[in-house]
Amino acid sequence: MEPIIAQARVRDAEAILKLQYLCYQTEAALYEDYTIAPLTQCLTDLLSEYDTHTILVARLGEEIVGSVRGQLREDVCHIGRLIVHPRLQGRGLGTKLLDAMEERFGSATRYELFTGSRSERNLYLYRKLGYVSLREETVSPQLRLVFLEKQGVSNPSKNSFL
Repeated sequence: MEPIIAQARVRDAEAILKLQYLCYQTEAALYEDYTIAPLTQCLTDLLSEYDTHTILVARLGEEIVGSVRGQLREDVCHIGRLIVHPRLQGRGLGTKLLDAMEERFGSATRYELFTGSRSERNLYLYRKLGYVSLREETVSPQLRLVFLEKQGVSNPSKNSFL
């Protein structure tokens, strides 16, 4: 059975949050910091994101096995919290979720996301999908974030006929 990507329902919030906690354990271990935002987010905060973000899920039957969030601000789609259940990682589901979010915000001039500088698998995936480094930001002695961007289809500089 192939996972199906769809808009998250409000009733999915608890399952998304549980999957988020599971998926970010490896990131927390990598940075020796279990207080990272994805692990401290509460259900109320996630529910409030339904008002400001597009939240997509990947379902395998009734089980939520992946998710991603996006928000359009000033023609830039900010993508975050891409998660895939550990048992399904490396099978292209993260790519499908990112593609679905980019498609959802097809009018964006660019897409932006970030990950930790030690998160080699994430960096590999994003670069493979056309994202390039934009800037870095030090959060703590253990954590440096790498922001990456990808030009959108509607970006005038990409559609130049000269």
